[in-house]
Amino acid sequence: MTVRELLSSLPDPTTLRAHCRAVALLDAVLDPRDPLHTFVPDWREGADLARMVNGSGDEYAVVFDPAGVFLYGFDHESDATPWREDDRVHWPGLLDGLPAALSAYPSAPLFQCEDFFDATVCLWRETGDGEWRSGPVEFEDGETDGSDWLFDLLVDRSPDAYLRHAADYYELSVDRDAVAAVLAGTPLTRRSVAALSASADFATVADRARRIGFRIDES
Repeated sequence: MTVRELLSSLPDPTTLRAHCRAVALLDAVLDPRDPLHTFVPDWREGADLARMVNGSGDEYAVVFDPAGVFLYGFDHESDATPWREDDRVHWPGLLDGLPAALSAYPSAPLFQCEDFFDATVCLWRETGDGEWRSGPVEFEDGETDGSDWLFDLLVDRSPDAYLRHAADYYELSVDRDAVAAVLAGTPLTRRSVAALSASADFATVADRARRIGFRIDES
């Protein structure tokens, strides 16, 4: 999979935002100090930010702006890495066609590495548009841009996909029903938090959940 296939695999922005929020909350329960996925509401001028940084040089970010959604990923080992050249250059066409309303995001300091936007995948969807779009990038058979794995949890939004993530990344076995409830947007309860992690403090988790806009049931 490259960005060309990813375009048709992502859900609408509302569904994507809710899913990113839920995944960030689940990760925060499993690892309060250093979750892989995070969600920051009102990160920048009314825009929310979902982000993944794995500590091994790979990451993605999804900016939910009133003007639309800007999504990028960076797989440092992919064929499309800007580091394939001594003077970093983007894969041809990567940012071509990026709408003016979203064009400031590649220059955001958070997404810069040594004053360069390190990205191997980039796509967007303006508010009111019915489709995800990308630049006119082309790949030969076997070439990759990171789309085949970076966004697994955004493409497969099932509880089972998250269970695989928890087992692989955190080496934890997690209650499927509790995961399914969070992914469905069901208000967080003491029982669901305890099912996710016996050591989790409900008050701490509930406070974090409120801050990212997740509903709580304290009954």
